[in-house]
Amino acid sequence: MNLNISGHHVDVTHPMREYVMTKLKRLERHFDHLISAEVILSIDKLSQRAEATVHACGANLHAAAIEEDMYAAIDLMADKLDQQTRRHKEKVRDHRQKEAHKRMALE
Repeated sequence: MNLNISGHHVDVTHPMREYVMTKLKRLERHFDHLISAEVILSIDKLSQRAEATVHACGANLHAAAIEEDMYAAIDLMADKLDQQTRRHKEKVRDHRQKEAHKRMALE
């Protein structure tokens, strides 16, 4: 999976980059067909925002989170993306199973 991490009004440090990479590696254990991910970390006055768009085979998944701590925002964003990838995987798997059952019924 190609990963692009950028910052808006924040310098993305090496530990932040590593933290995002480890959190997004979790997504690959649920769904193998992830193409790329774009993560934007930004700071407004008192809020830290983390948002990501993941391009998967058949869908684009987007999640955003706002917290007082950047690492907490990254955690929340990763949890949201984790749920979305599980739902997408279930949808793809159910669709394929329905098609297989239809083919079996026709034979």
